[in-house]
Amino acid sequence: MQRPSKEQIRLLPLYVGLGLSEIHIVENEQDAQQALAVLSTETSLGFDTETKPIFRKGVVCPGPTLIQLSTPTMAFLFPTRFPAAVSAASVLLSDPLIKKIGFGTNGDVKELRNKLAINMVNTLNLAVALKNLVGEKNQIGARAAVAMVLNARLPKGAQQSNWGAYPLSKNQIYYAANDAHSAICIANTLNLKNR
Repeated sequence: MQRPSKEQIRLLPLYVGLGLSEIHIVENEQDAQQALAVLSTETSLGFDTETKPIFRKGVVCPGPTLIQLSTPTMAFLFPTRFPAAVSAASVLLSDPLIKKIGFGTNGDVKELRNKLAINMVNTLNLAVALKNLVGEKNQIGARAAVAMVLNARLPKGAQQSNWGAYPLSKNQIYYAANDAHSAICIANTLNLKNR
């Protein structure tokens, strides 16, 4: 297994992750209870965050505007504008019995703690785990990892969109959910959950 080139990735079929019916957005207490009921029974979850992009020098990053958690069959999106969403995400992210699996999790841990007072524990940074697994010099990002492990191309179209806007567009919902979903699928495929 080796890191594919950008040209090789472009030739791969698009990553088919979750559909809209398997993606749930947590906006209120009822949504939060549903998310906790489903996700708190899992031993590992795919994880990611999205942050409103800042394009002006000197403007301080507001921190994550969306937190994503995924099982192999469904994802929950937690917009940080809703207190019930932040509260539920905090319970799950601070649970030491649930491994949170994602790319570049170190920065997320810091941002979540500093901006939202969420103490995320028990993480697996796939960028480092894959780098070590294949003997690469550099960390391996989500797009390259999906190509290497799942033989698909992760679309990045919504990456630079305005994550501070609400409601989220259909494109943003797919993008956000499938970033977290691809992480849990990679971990399951390579049996990395127990590392």
